[in-house]
Amino acid sequence: ASLILTNTANPNAQVNIKSDYPTLIKKINEDDNNVGWNDIGDYEIGQTVPYYHDTYVPDMNGYQTYKMIFHDKMDNALTFNKDSVSITISSDKKTYTLKSNEFKVVENSGEDTFYAEIPDLKAIVDKQFPEGMNNNNENTYGQSVRLNYNATLNDNASTRTGRAGFENAVRLEYSNNPDSDGNGSTGTTPWDTVVCFTYKINGLKVNNHNKLLKNAKFRLYSDENCTNEVYVKDSPNGYVVINRDSLGGTDHTGGARPGNAVEMASDAKGVFTILGLDQGTYYLKETNSPAGYRELQDPIVLNIKPTFNYNAGEGATEKTLQKLEATAHVKEFLNGAYKESDTNLKTDVTDGSANITVVNYVGTKLPITGSNLTMICLAAGTITVVSALALDKKRKKANKD
Repeated sequence: ASLILTNTANPNAQVNIKSDYPTLIKKINEDDNNVGWNDIGDYEIGQTVPYYHDTYVPDMNGYQTYKMIFHDKMDNALTFNKDSVSITISSDKKTYTLKSNEFKVVENSGEDTFYAEIPDLKAIVDKQFPEGMNNNNENTYGQSVRLNYNATLNDNASTRTGRAGFENAVRLEYSNNPDSDGNGSTGTTPWDTVVCFTYKINGLKVNNHNKLLKNAKFRLYSDENCTNEVYVKDSPNGYVVINRDSLGGTDHTGGARPGNAVEMASDAKGVFTILGLDQGTYYLKETNSPAGYRELQDPIVLNIKPTFNYNAGEGATEKTLQKLEATAHVKEFLNGAYKESDTNLKTDVTDGSANITVVNYVGTKLPITGSNLTMICLAAGTITVVSALALDKKRKKANKD
């Protein structure tokens, strides 16, 4: 803070300057495959995206007050949730959550999507963690500081699936002048960046002669029993996913069905596109086929699998989302027999897409043996045969008379 030099009989002296500058780490929570907190995630549109910023309490001895500010900027495909912000300070023995009057959150300031400022970190720590205080009114610092908040992946993501993803960056501003009253000069850490991704399915509906089929109807589900529908809404670019987080539910369960949810339909070119998908397994069910065809009785099982390169803070580079794989399992009943097949779908990692062709076969499909339809057919046939025999018997009797 200050230095006085005097000439003495022994002019050789060693000076140890007390200086401690905080570092900052940013993480995103990937909810699939037990990955947890890291630098990369993928989500459905409408899904909640959790983040945290981690730093520590530096040596603030010699400071009257100490200011700490988290500056956060995010892609416009992410919507910040101000009410989700919380800040905690933790030691080995205690965790303290800051009260609303101990920090402030300001949105849309300069290049920041938001910043969260703790005007006097020193006052809070000295009050809540006094156990390290000595007789010289110096404290033992080093407690961890964590800022948690959520964002939502919004509809802007539907036009930019795949690379390069949606970045979110943070840097820390902190006091670095002990002589000031908290309004003096500050230092900053470098930006730390994390990234999230979303994907799409390009669907094509044809018959087995490659004729494009219009107005085939589909719904998407997250479970094998097709009870948890993945809602979609119409848009100029295709059908955009509505995650249940935005409906009062939890990811794929709960929440009220949105009024703008629609059933998907193939257009005049046989095309239907689903925008804003997460990695994992989906069930695509054909609910109504074009005239002259019977819809698939079992849902198509789709599996989307990305390959990431987890490099801390690297952000959305070509090395981050390295590969995208997708498969389809199809079960169909045709000409009296079941047929099952697994197909590796063609993908494009750049636009995060997987292509699937759904085929309806020309011609009549026989009903499954033992089904209600079989019994109806048999009953109808029996009635026809009995009627014919009765009519023939009556005709012979009339000829004799």
